[in-house]
Amino acid sequence: MTDAPREKPSHAAMDQFRSEGGELLIGGIPLTRLAARIGQTPFYAYDRKLLTQRVAELRASLPAGIKIHYAMKANPMPALVGHMATLVDGIDVASANELKVALDSGADPHEISFAGPGKRHEELRQAVAAGILINVESFREVTELAAIRQATGWSVRVAVRVNPDFELKSSGMKMGGGPKQFGVDAEQVPALLAEIGTAGLLFEGFHLFAGSQNLRPEAIVEAQRKCFDLAVALAAHAPAPVRFLNLGGGFGIPYFPGERRLDLSSIATNLASISAEATQKLPGAEIVIELGRYLVGEAGVYVCKIVDRKISRAHTFLVADGGLHHHLSASGNFGQVIRKNYPVAIGDRMDSPASDTVSVVGPLCTPLDLIADRMPLADAKPGNLVVVFQSGAYGATASPRGFLSQPDLVEVLV
Repeated sequence: MTDAPREKPSHAAMDQFRSEGGELLIGGIPLTRLAARIGQTPFYAYDRKLLTQRVAELRASLPAGIKIHYAMKANPMPALVGHMATLVDGIDVASANELKVALDSGADPHEISFAGPGKRHEELRQAVAAGILINVESFREVTELAAIRQATGWSVRVAVRVNPDFELKSSGMKMGGGPKQFGVDAEQVPALLAEIGTAGLLFEGFHLFAGSQNLRPEAIVEAQRKCFDLAVALAAHAPAPVRFLNLGGGFGIPYFPGERRLDLSSIATNLASISAEATQKLPGAEIVIELGRYLVGEAGVYVCKIVDRKISRAHTFLVADGGLHHHLSASGNFGQVIRKNYPVAIGDRMDSPASDTVSVVGPLCTPLDLIADRMPLADAKPGNLVVVFQSGAYGATASPRGFLSQPDLVEVLV
């Protein structure tokens, strides 16, 4: 007796976008018409209605009083940041160039914070001049900020980014716990707080970010609880009351087969408990959740055009005009040990069955330029449009767009 073959896990339903007449609708526009409007492929397109909807749904799920910040490293496209600035409570930047985009978007400088382990002196000076909150990540930064304050007479607003002594379980990237380049080790924070007080900097609070891309709510709940308790303990050493507590994010979105969307119910319950405790233990402190990928990732698609259909030893390859150089993560990040497919579809054949098992590859002269590997897709030929879902975060600016000197892409907000 033999075991029945196991059914392969499927991708989460990409039901945030509708289709009509066989074509995916982005911002209510049929895909082929949007491609004609843009005038080229490849491109990234972000649906502003989905961005608005995601923030509204998040606010409805979380307890009142929890502030939402957008981590714009996830997607710094100026038009998108301008739209997000109207929806969220603040913007978190990771460079002076991102700071310029945030300020240009109309974001309130008082609600902009700046994190990153290697802030240059010039960037620190720009941040101080803008009046934003600087997340201090080393003793060197305190020294530099004190010198800027003394030279200019400007007030310097700071929070301390803490490297906790625990990790966010099951996170895609661990941003805290153990030896890390991010933040200041929790055990060193009391000494850093003393230096901040001596330097006359305006201490406002703490930033704790344990990890990102987590689909396990229980792990996020545990990390938030531990971060809050750590912040309460460190507050006893602070030179001023805590007014700002950024508990990070870590909220993931489903990319690969078998993954499902994050359930926020237990996270919301936990944040309500933390918020209630904060009124006693950290009176006057604002609780902030910092999210990037979760806010914008599902609202974007990457679109490229098939330029050739080739059969090699009984296997079909669809060769597209875009790939690794525009969407590094979907390709497998220059060779993951176990590569998994992003959700992919033939965007102008959405009403056709996935009858072909094919590989979608890009135009680059490397076998790593792979968009979909042996994936069931609708029958397609040159001229059809390939869509990669879950592409609103870490796409265009996180890819090697100059690699092999191929033509660049376009980004649009519709």
